[in-house]
Amino acid sequence: NCGSPLPAPHGAERRALDMVLVLVLGDLHIPHRAPKLPDKFKALLVPGKISCILCTGNIADKPTLDYLRTLASEVHCVRGDFDDAVSLPGVADSLPETKLVTVGDFKVGVVHGHQLVPWGDAESLGAMQRQLDADVLISGHTHRFATYEYEGKLFINPGSATGAFTPTLGLAETATPSFVLMDLQGAQAVIYVYELVGGEVKVKKIEHTRGAPAAVVAAPPPAPPPAPP
Repeated sequence: NCGSPLPAPHGAERRALDMVLVLVLGDLHIPHRAPKLPDKFKALLVPGKISCILCTGNIADKPTLDYLRTLASEVHCVRGDFDDAVSLPGVADSLPETKLVTVGDFKVGVVHGHQLVPWGDAESLGAMQRQLDADVLISGHTHRFATYEYEGKLFINPGSATGAFTPTLGLAETATPSFVLMDLQGAQAVIYVYELVGGEVKVKKIEHTRGAPAAVVAAPPPAPPPAPP
């Protein structure tokens, strides 16, 4: 299980003690394809707000992994195709190809996604979800945010937290920096998608109940949390 209950993403009061806030991100590619995490994202991601972190890999830099570990006591990361002994010395070999984590009442599977062909393919991801027996499957590699239901299960790709270049998008399209927060209580999951568009953080809210269709609604931009003492 991931941590203790924390305030909701926008400061709303929590209605129960078993709600869990989880940061989902990946494909940072620091420093080779992006210099750093966007400052407007770092202003939101302060210690003490997040129960645990699920990372789809391709961190590609040990200081970045160390930074993530300052945000939450539990950091679960899988190995991306650019996470090697040079970029993550002493760490890369210990990162698994896949991981299954219990988050609240959900079983959440994590995989980078480069192993699944075609990349981002619903059937390939569905096969991985069944293999892991996950309620939610989180994957990356495409650098493009996506969420959908397939065969009654929820699939999330948080995109690239830095908006790093990827040839999978082609030369005409650039990746939009993005990450996801999941707020979980029982069978209910509220997913906040943060995207950096035109220098401003935009947020979408996705409500999911196991066995019911996901509903996507607009969410107001978040107020930055108070700075830590």
